[in-house]
Amino acid sequence: MDDSVVTHDQPRSLMARMLTNVAWLIGGKGFGAVCSLAYLAILTRSLGLKDFGHFALIFGTSQALIALAGFQTWRTVVRFGVKHIHTENWGAFGRLSMMSFVFDVFGALAGCLVAYVAFYHFAAELSLNPRLIDTAFWFNVAALWALVSTPTGIVRALDRFDVAVYVEALVPALRLIAAGVIAFAGPSLALFLVAWAVIDLIEAAVYWIVARRLSPQAIRLKYLPTAFRARHENPGLVHFFGITYLGATLDAIFKHGPLLAVGYFVGTSAAGLYRLAHQLAQGLSKLSALLSRAAYAQIARASVASAADEFRRLAAQTTKLAAIGGAIVVVAAATIGGQILALLGGEEFRNGYTILLPLVIVSSIELAGVAFEPVLHSTGRARLSLIARAITVATAAICLSLVVNTYAEQGIAWSLVVGATVGYLVMGAMAFVALRRAHSIDIHADPEI
Repeated sequence: MDDSVVTHDQPRSLMARMLTNVAWLIGGKGFGAVCSLAYLAILTRSLGLKDFGHFALIFGTSQALIALAGFQTWRTVVRFGVKHIHTENWGAFGRLSMMSFVFDVFGALAGCLVAYVAFYHFAAELSLNPRLIDTAFWFNVAALWALVSTPTGIVRALDRFDVAVYVEALVPALRLIAAGVIAFAGPSLALFLVAWAVIDLIEAAVYWIVARRLSPQAIRLKYLPTAFRARHENPGLVHFFGITYLGATLDAIFKHGPLLAVGYFVGTSAAGLYRLAHQLAQGLSKLSALLSRAAYAQIARASVASAADEFRRLAAQTTKLAAIGGAIVVVAAATIGGQILALLGGEEFRNGYTILLPLVIVSSIELAGVAFEPVLHSTGRARLSLIARAITVATAAICLSLVVNTYAEQGIAWSLVVGATVGYLVMGAMAFVALRRAHSIDIHADPEI
């Protein structure tokens, strides 16, 4: 076979592999989405708008703390681990994985401290019922110690999205079972929170068992004492880690900050309405997260094992596919969004449609730009994605401050649309330049991050 044939076939192979991963994820997430809608309906109808608002604020705080304290170590494992897997350097991969685990533990400890301050000193600002403070704190502690970031990165770096599907399907399935039992036995906000916390811990344990079974030669405690040798074995790791952590922090502020802002500026009931709309928006735009997971790992792998033209083509194909998916999501939300909200939570939740539409638009914009950040990371320009995220958050924050007093939760939601649009344009321009440069330089060289 001549070189031209090899060059022509490989990009299609790369895209096919990514779409295979997406297909696995869609299968698992399709099941998860059905379970999620079912247990969400049980939650909203069992608790009512006010108590669901409390649940939303407690759960939303945990998600923000996980994002802030979790360091997004899975990105580091994928970014640098695929090279070690490609060369079968299992010792280096093991040290990288153990170093990421150490950072996860440190993040959990720091997150517990922040949770203590948040719930025992700022509960009133979040309109949280005083009798729920202890429950909220311990729920967040459990969520922080459900360490899944590193094993998630290991499984993705190994390109075993099929296995990840089965593990991640545990959470929605167990939540649905738990919600049904609690609703039948006598609904209680505390019981729902306890069940959610236990299920998260179960998922973490299973993920680590799976990671160990998939890569027994690398996932060993013997690499723990020498874990920080990974800094020297992976040039640019420290800088990349710092930049991706700051990027994850900005992303957490953008995704979870608005819910807390609704609780602070508007009230608990409005937070419950916002949470349900946000959850449904995430469900309708789940393809964004699926493509992001598959694209990040596959683009990172392509940057190691493929030629520059093939790398560029994969990124371009991913962007086109994501843009189509985003458009479909917006049409679906505009058509049936209000009816779904009423079906899930009852008529008192129907007004959430005015929040749902802008949140879906935000998710669709993120979907359309799903390949931008992996491209920047894989070409050694992670700092540019950080700049783009900072611009996104700053734009949304400025808009929010201007409209929140007049338009309340609807104003907060539309502020995110403005921020996401500006961020899409900025990061898209950066990714375009990076791809152009990838045409003229060797992307297999160690990037200067």
